[in-house]
Amino acid sequence: MVGRGHRGRPGGGGRVSRGGRPAGDLPATDDLEAWLAGRLPDGWFVAAPEVTVDREEILIVGQLPVPEVEGDAAARAASAVGRISRFREETREDRMEIARQAEHRYGRKVAWGARIADGDGGVEELFTTLSVPVMTRLRQPERRVLDTLVDAGVARSRSEALAWAVALVGEHTEPWLAELREAMSTVDELRTRGPRLDPPSGTPDRADEPGDEAADEPGDQA
Repeated sequence: MVGRGHRGRPGGGGRVSRGGRPAGDLPATDDLEAWLAGRLPDGWFVAAPEVTVDREEILIVGQLPVPEVEGDAAARAASAVGRISRFREETREDRMEIARQAEHRYGRKVAWGARIADGDGGVEELFTTLSVPVMTRLRQPERRVLDTLVDAGVARSRSEALAWAVALVGEHTEPWLAELREAMSTVDELRTRGPRLDPPSGTPDRADEPGDEAADEPGDQA
């Protein structure tokens, strides 16, 4: 599923993406999955890849076939890690070229990942992904929350603690976030469509105005 990008503020004052382009001017990604379906080599993945999009990055995670190996869960996990590593090495040049084309078409960096799923939960590895600094101001109560996570060893730094907290919130509020994204998409469609100007009440329709009877004359039927 393709994630939805966010618009910047109107009037040229919107956020600027990593590439220097205003976020509101980013190309649409409505056809991204279809483009990837035609562009990705056959046989790379066992199904259509999972695609996530934000203002800066397109993340493509594909599912690889499960290696046929005997042994316990640890052996199968090791085999999956090896298969993902082989895929990463063998496809590097092709992935770089696809990423270059996608960046030119959609105005975002491209990152890759691979997943192998089996009865034990499987293995997933994200290759080099984009890390974007987020500027924020926190008051003391919020800073104390982050410092508690750091002191407890949950995170190594405030920034890592903040990322952990955001991931936790996203995990537990995904249904609400999905509804919010859908509502925002509707607002974008209404904004693009613009207002519909209805005639004032009491104003006759054009069909009722004098002179419109000429439309029924012979010669208008051609």
